[in-house]
Amino acid sequence: MQKLLIVGSGDIARRMLPRLLGHYRVLALVRYPEQCAFWRANGARPVLGDLDRPDSLHRLAGLAEIIVHLAPPAVVPGRRPSTGDARDTRTRFLLAALARGRSLPQRIVYISTSGVYGDCRGDLVDETRPLRPATLRARRRADAERQLRAFGRRGVTVSILRVPGIYAADRLPLDRLRKRTPVLCEADDVYTNHIHADDLAMLSCAALRHGRSNRVYNATDDSRMRMGDYFDLVADSFGLPRPPRISRREAEETLSPVQLSFLGESRRLLNDRVKKEFRARLLYPRVGNGVAAARQEGSRRC
Repeated sequence: MQKLLIVGSGDIARRMLPRLLGHYRVLALVRYPEQCAFWRANGARPVLGDLDRPDSLHRLAGLAEIIVHLAPPAVVPGRRPSTGDARDTRTRFLLAALARGRSLPQRIVYISTSGVYGDCRGDLVDETRPLRPATLRARRRADAERQLRAFGRRGVTVSILRVPGIYAADRLPLDRLRKRTPVLCEADDVYTNHIHADDLAMLSCAALRHGRSNRVYNATDDSRMRMGDYFDLVADSFGLPRPPRISRREAEETLSPVQLSFLGESRRLLNDRVKKEFRARLLYPRVGNGVAAARQEGSRRC
């Protein structure tokens, strides 16, 4: 049975784990010792290491045949995500550690972001679209993709999933709705894209079987919604007031730079490639399906 190393042991990794056990010997890179208990209790072997400390990654050399890289780029301490270096040093340190092994991994699956496309002004976007990342966090992701593609040319099968907004029952903008944070009016609104966390976990596992070498996939659902409509949907589903609508000019005067960054890009992602090549059937093909399931889950808890 092949060894599979999860790098970036957060929510999506935990959702992937049940799908991986029985098919792979699963290892998980964890930063802190207190994180080890979860992975041991759930059938995986924790490996201590910190992607921000390359001297801690020596154990990764030759450790696993397969790597699932879910870790986001680092943010310089004391700086906002919008400032600092546009390079992804975490991916750089990870690949350097892997390259020190007697043999390279056979396969790497990397979870990137659809933000690498930049603002597409509402166009339909497939994986052949040139990259024009506008934000620093997206430029770091594009840098990671370049590094991984170069690594893939050494005989490693590298598949990249470009992921839009991830949502789930515990990842909905309920606090923002309760705070009455405004969204753009219809005339200025942007298209947004989504994927349910369980579907992303499923697609990430499918990439291990079906992902092609140096191939990119839009890991998105079938929805093509305006952002304001998404917030209205969540508000209506959970009995909350719809958010106020404001013009873009008003948004620039009242919202934070981080909030504004999500309102400056509009695109409609196409997912034909992931459906055909992964043979994937989404659990929640549209946002409405996932939000309805989240509402039912909340009702059962109550």
